[in-house]
Amino acid sequence: MVKEEYQVHQFVELSGALTDFNAFALNGTGQVSDYLHTLTNIVGEDIVEQLLSTFSAVYEASADETMFINGIRQQILGDVKLGPVARNLIKLWYTGTWYQLPNSWREDFGRSEQDTTFFVSSASYTEGLLWQAIDANPSGAKGPGYGSWSQPPRINFDNAWQFKPSTKFR
Repeated sequence: MVKEEYQVHQFVELSGALTDFNAFALNGTGQVSDYLHTLTNIVGEDIVEQLLSTFSAVYEASADETMFINGIRQQILGDVKLGPVARNLIKLWYTGTWYQLPNSWREDFGRSEQDTTFFVSSASYTEGLLWQAIDANPSGAKGPGYGSWSQPPRINFDNAWQFKPSTKFR
């Protein structure tokens, strides 16, 4: 696998683990390359590589899902450097918005002129995972059809990401 393809694969798997959406759902948004590009532009290649390699190491060292979840909590979400980046990635996938990293993170690990709060693309809002998660349509976009508002939402979530202990990234 070419390095760029490998990185995209790792990014999709990390994103799936963080958002609980599978690769099919994430790729279906059309935002994978835009989000990876945004992440790389803001935090830099070194931090992206550290985030992806930490994810791969946790994944490959985990014998079961509980061990994996604990590893993600401790080594990524609980990490001073990687935690804020991973939480921003979650928010990015759900809302289509990159939120500026906390000032304390920026002071410790570097400021980027691109690190402001913004919608990543014109499609990122409408493709946010939030809408799939609540089985609704984004306000002002993707009209649900006449009278659809009269029915309660049906939440039928079958796009969940799954831990597969036999999978290796190398």
